[in-house]
Amino acid sequence: MKHLDALVAELGDDVVVTDPDRMDKYRWDRANDPDAGVPLAVVRAGSTEDVQAALRFATAHGIPVVPRGAGSGLSGGASAVSGCLVVSTERMTTITVDPVTRTAVVQPGLLNAQVKAAAAEHDLWYPPDPSSYEICSIGGNIATNAGGLCCVKYGVTTDYVLGLTVVLADGTVVRLGGARLKDVAGLSLTKLFVGSEGTLGIVTEIVLRLIPKQRPPATLVATFSTLDDATNTVLAISRRLRPSMLEFMDGPTVNAVEDMTKMGLDREAAAMLIVQSDEPAGHAGTECELMASLCATNNATEVFTTADAAEGEAFVVARRLAIPAVERTGTLLLEDVGVPLPQLGALVSGIAGISADRAVTIAVIAHAGDGNTHPLIVFDPADPDMAERAQKAYGEVMELAMSLGGTITGEHGVGRLKRPWLADYLGPEVLALNRKIKDALDPQGILNPGSGF
Repeated sequence: MKHLDALVAELGDDVVVTDPDRMDKYRWDRANDPDAGVPLAVVRAGSTEDVQAALRFATAHGIPVVPRGAGSGLSGGASAVSGCLVVSTERMTTITVDPVTRTAVVQPGLLNAQVKAAAAEHDLWYPPDPSSYEICSIGGNIATNAGGLCCVKYGVTTDYVLGLTVVLADGTVVRLGGARLKDVAGLSLTKLFVGSEGTLGIVTEIVLRLIPKQRPPATLVATFSTLDDATNTVLAISRRLRPSMLEFMDGPTVNAVEDMTKMGLDREAAAMLIVQSDEPAGHAGTECELMASLCATNNATEVFTTADAAEGEAFVVARRLAIPAVERTGTLLLEDVGVPLPQLGALVSGIAGISADRAVTIAVIAHAGDGNTHPLIVFDPADPDMAERAQKAYGEVMELAMSLGGTITGEHGVGRLKRPWLADYLGPEVLALNRKIKDALDPQGILNPGSGF
C-alpha cells in the first residue's frame, strides 16, 4: 500500500512493521481464531503520540484497527482482520507508584504481575489476578474487565481503575478521571471504556487504585464425590462468610493438573474446592475451621487446612495451571459463562450433561464464589465429527447459561468467538443502545471490527 510509506516516515520502520514473518505472531491471541486475517502493518506503539498517529492514518484511509496487548486473550478479541493495522501496546511499560494516594500510573503494556511487584515495593497490592497474571497485560485486563481468583472478595479490574487516557478513533486524546477516590462530575465515562474490548478507543495510560498488601492467607482444600456436594458447599460458604478465594475444579481438571504436577491430587474426586481466608491472624484459622465444618456437612470426602503460606500457595498454583494442563490433552474451545450463584449447581451439572450428550470432554474450572465458570471443551481438530460436536457443545453451554439467568462472558470478553450469541443475550433494545454509543465514538466503525458488538 503506497500511502503506508507516510506512516513509516512519521513513526519509523522500527515502530511500523510490514514484514510478513515479523507480523505473523500478531495475527492471533490465545484463542487461536482460525479466521484471523493478515494485517496491513503492525504499529508497535511506544507512546500516546504513536497511537494518535496510527489512528489518524487509519481514519484518513478507512483502515480497520485491532488494538493488542500481550495477546493472552481467550475470546479472539485481538485476532487480526485482513488489511488492518494492529496497534500493539507491548512496548508501553512504564509505571509510577504514589504510596500517599495509593495509586499507580501505568502504561497498558505492563504485565499484571509487574504491577503487583511494583506495588509490593511500597507494601501495597493490586488485587485483580487472572490466572494468567504473569503473562497478561493491564491493557488487556482493562479491555475485558478481567477478574481472577481474588475477585470474590476484592472485585474486578473496573473496581481499581480511577482514570484513563484514551485515544479515540480519529486520534483525539481524552483524559478521564484521575487519582481521586470520589469524582461524580459528568458521566462515568471512565467505566464505559473498561470492558469495551478496544471497540471505543485505545487506552494508553491508566490510573490504578492500590490497597494495603494482603495478609497471609489460610487455605482450605476439600474434595467431593459428587458435583452437587461441591456446589452446595460453595453456596453454604457464601451464605455465611466472605473468603478471599473460592475456586472450583471438576474431576477432568483435577486429573489434568495431577498429570502435570504429580502433587498427589485425588484422581477419584468429582470436584475440588480451593478456599482461602485472609482475615487477621487468628480469625483466618477460625474462618477455615467453620468452612471445614460446612464442607463436612456437605459430604466432603477429604478436607485439608493449612496456615502455611507456601503450602497453601502450592494449591493456588495448581488452580492457575488448570487451563495449560487441560490444553495438554487436546485442542480447546474456551468458555467463560457466569450465572447467579444459586444457579451454579444447575450450570455445572448441565455442562456435565452436555459433555455426555456430545461425547466430548468438558473440563470445568470456576471462580465459584461469584458464579463465573470456565468450561474447557477438549477436541481433536483432525477428527471432523468430534470438532463439530465440540462446536455444538460450545453453543449449548452458552445457551444453558442464558437460560439460567447468566451471561455469555464474565471476564474474557465477547471477542469474535462469542459474537453470534451476543444479540440473543443483550436483546434488541440493549444491542441498539450499544451500537449508538459505538457509532458516536467510532462513526467509521474502524475500531476492532467484528469484535464485541
